[in-house]
Amino acid sequence: MIRTLRKCTVMSLAVLMTAAGFTAAGTSGAWAATSATINGSTTYQPIDGFGFSEHFGRAAVMNGSQGLSAQRQKEILDLLLNRSTGAGLSILRLGIDSGIQPTSPGGPNATPRYVWDGVDKGQVWLAKQARAYGVSRFYADAWTAPGYMKTNGTNANGGTLCGLSGATCASGDWRTPYANFLVQYARFYAQEGVGVTDLGFTNEPDWTATYDSMRLTPAQAVEFTKVFGPIANAAGYKVACCDSLGWNQQKNYSSAIEADATARALVTTHTGHTYASAVTGPLPTQKRSWMSEWSPDGTTWNENWDDGSGYDGFTVASAVHDALTLGNTSGYVYWYGASTGATRGLIQMEGDSYRVSKRLWAIANYSRFIRPGATRVAATTPDTNLRLSAFRNTDGTLTVVVLNASSGAQQVSYSLQNTGITTGTATPYLTNGSNSMAQQPAVTVGGGSLAATVPARSLVTYTIK
Repeated sequence: MIRTLRKCTVMSLAVLMTAAGFTAAGTSGAWAATSATINGSTTYQPIDGFGFSEHFGRAAVMNGSQGLSAQRQKEILDLLLNRSTGAGLSILRLGIDSGIQPTSPGGPNATPRYVWDGVDKGQVWLAKQARAYGVSRFYADAWTAPGYMKTNGTNANGGTLCGLSGATCASGDWRTPYANFLVQYARFYAQEGVGVTDLGFTNEPDWTATYDSMRLTPAQAVEFTKVFGPIANAAGYKVACCDSLGWNQQKNYSSAIEADATARALVTTHTGHTYASAVTGPLPTQKRSWMSEWSPDGTTWNENWDDGSGYDGFTVASAVHDALTLGNTSGYVYWYGASTGATRGLIQMEGDSYRVSKRLWAIANYSRFIRPGATRVAATTPDTNLRLSAFRNTDGTLTVVVLNASSGAQQVSYSLQNTGITTGTATPYLTNGSNSMAQQPAVTVGGGSLAATVPARSLVTYTIK
């Protein structure tokens, strides 16, 4: 079939490209054929999902605290969570602060005095909304222990959990009370009908922030894992660690956990951010890993697809591709789904209006079609400008995503090997400067292959069945 397709005349291919809506705007229309192979027998990591956060009160803004009407709330939720019209995001990351016990109960051995307002800065509402869209993965992560449990006595500006090695405090050892505090937070969500699945005890432990933050060395993270892990696991929660500021920096934490047999058995997911360093390879673990927070640098609101700013949609699409194919990540959790002002979030909220960035559609081309439970399979091409990945979903569909970094359109012949798909259709969804997840005419699959054109500087997802 591939040989037959390659014999098509230039004229017939041009007609096909135009009919499919794949003529590259702003280019000469020239193309050069290349090949790609999808091999279903070579498998890589399982996929847990793609997600976002609305910590630090952003969930309350989305819920109307600054004038957003119910209709606009629904529209934003659809953009983030709807599997038919939006990104279909499947992980919600919840931010834990000191709210459920803001003041000391009197010491680490005193009876805890927990409080619960059922709101949690809007996050309870958002979690319930996400659950209604089908989200079942809720990752609750703490930026810091309450200040009275730390060496510096405050939520902000670093400090270390009292009782860890090198962190002696007059108030005593707060390691077990902190572990119980985290589990209690998750239990409060259970009361609200939301099942937290994953618990993290630290966020960017290698960076001191002027807001909620706490410092932990890799050795201290291992030490606390051995206190927290049994308590969290006994309550039914998976432990995630350690949300380092950079991917390379997270390797130090992952290596320390892997070197300790007890800690290694207790941690389910290794989590790292990509602010200080990008994903260039996998973390040193056989456990699942998530890119658990990132948004690109930028000082102004940007809705563009490909402007060279470094915080456009193309940049985000490239980062997602690298996390999946270089880092073998099972999860990808962007920072803010929706925020205010000069945000690098996916959506900007302002009063009763909002604006959408191409960053949303860059993620959506992956998240809507690569579903939890999918498995990444081999996808190769000799064209270095084509950033190619492929995934087998549990329903049997095959998702192929290709980001064309070239300034010219590219005709690609795809060979589907060991996928179980020899005939059928491939439905393309196109994102670029002119399109946002725009469905294109279906392409016929015959003889285990198909041919299609990827426009210049564009992202295309094919759902094949």
